Amino acid sequence: MSNSISCQIADGREAAAFFEAHPHIDAVDIIFTNMCGVPRGKRLRRHEVIGVYENGRYLPGSAAVVDITGRDTEETGLVWEDGDADRLLRPLPGSLVPAPWLGPDAAQFLTGFYELDGTAHDLDPRHVLGKVIERLMAIGLTPVVAVELEFYLVDQARDGNGQLQPARGLRNPHRSDDIQVYGLRELEDFKPFFDDLYTACDAQGIPLESAISEYAAGQFEITLRHRPDALRACDEAIMYKRLVKGVAVKHGLEATFMAKPFAESAGNGMHLHISMEDATGHNAFASDAAEGTDLLRHAIGGMQAALGDSFAIFAPNANSYRRFKANSYAPVASTWGVNNRTVSLRIPAGPPASRHVEHRVCGADANPYLAVAAVLAGMHHGIVNQIDPGAPVVGNGYEAESSGPKMPSNWFAAVDQFRQSALMQDYLGARFVEMYAIVKQTEQERFFALVPELDYSWYLRNA
Repeated sequence: MSNSISCQIADGREAAAFFEAHPHIDAVDIIFTNMCGVPRGKRLRRHEVIGVYENGRYLPGSAAVVDITGRDTEETGLVWEDGDADRLLRPLPGSLVPAPWLGPDAAQFLTGFYELDGTAHDLDPRHVLGKVIERLMAIGLTPVVAVELEFYLVDQARDGNGQLQPARGLRNPHRSDDIQVYGLRELEDFKPFFDDLYTACDAQGIPLESAISEYAAGQFEITLRHRPDALRACDEAIMYKRLVKGVAVKHGLEATFMAKPFAESAGNGMHLHISMEDATGHNAFASDAAEGTDLLRHAIGGMQAALGDSFAIFAPNANSYRRFKANSYAPVASTWGVNNRTVSLRIPAGPPASRHVEHRVCGADANPYLAVAAVLAGMHHGIVNQIDPGAPVVGNGYEAESSGPKMPSNWFAAVDQFRQSALMQDYLGARFVEMYAIVKQTEQERFFALVPELDYSWYLRNA
């Protein structure tokens, strides 16, 4: 069995104790999250679960490389050529929890993906993240991570023109058509949804904190508390996204984390707040200086250097690239600054002991495991090579000249750069980089092979 930190496996005693405490549960979802970030798996009866904890559960290896729609990516050579052979899912400790939005008899647990000989599967995003964390731990640093996700609540039905529309409130059936950032009335209107969301998060041990109405009608953000365990922080982000969507459906709504649901409104970001603990458990970025320590500056320099190479992780889908627009609170250059939301890499205001960096590039559609892996890879690269990030941006970052590498301007360029990146191959694994690129290039071909309604509107009569 692999001894990677990501390879901790729960045993049957955990499941036995859970069922003793929850004797009514008889529908248990087993969840694996592949590179596209979509939870997949099986629904089991109660009597099947102990066997999974003792021996694992088989799942075809092709599940590691299905695209975002769940379709096989034959171009990887991991479907027919492999005989679509089974691998093993093994349960993650502490992840067997109730799923109250599915009913009183429902539960779920997360899994890792393994070869039949017990080796960690190199295309499992969680194992990819574990390898990067180990490189930081080897130089005496433990990443402390919080994942912040924005989402929209929308109607399940489209409007008369077939367009997506913000949801009506649950207490007051008003449909907002203005921004109302930080509006309390907007939180009040959806209080039944938020009440159930907090209750479900408490039931699953997800550390949910403050909620805000974000910079668009129907858009919200809720904070997940930081963790000195980056793997667990990402596990909770995966659980949280599923939970938000499920609770929304329970209330007749749809929750979406797609990067840009509305063309003229703010996009959904995934902001990653990261610091480093040293061997004594203290924040290695802590400093009376607002710009932090040299270690923090080097970490920022590394994130800048890796930004272009890892952009296909941060913006994984065609829709992702609609989010990057000046003066939209989404970054457009590899800039950094202090207490400045117009840059990509922000050191937030706060007391010296809280000094950390907020990575603001990712869309909420990114896979949390891979996004954190790519960010930590950049930080490690910057720290070990003592990369200087240059001077911080003061004022409007959208007008500032960036001294760092350019951000890819489109999906095709991003995937090409990622595939060719020696840096990403070093940290994430050469085979993972190749397979991820193939999956995304196949998605590109499938996406652009479709003829959307806009083509008819623009070209049917005019071309």
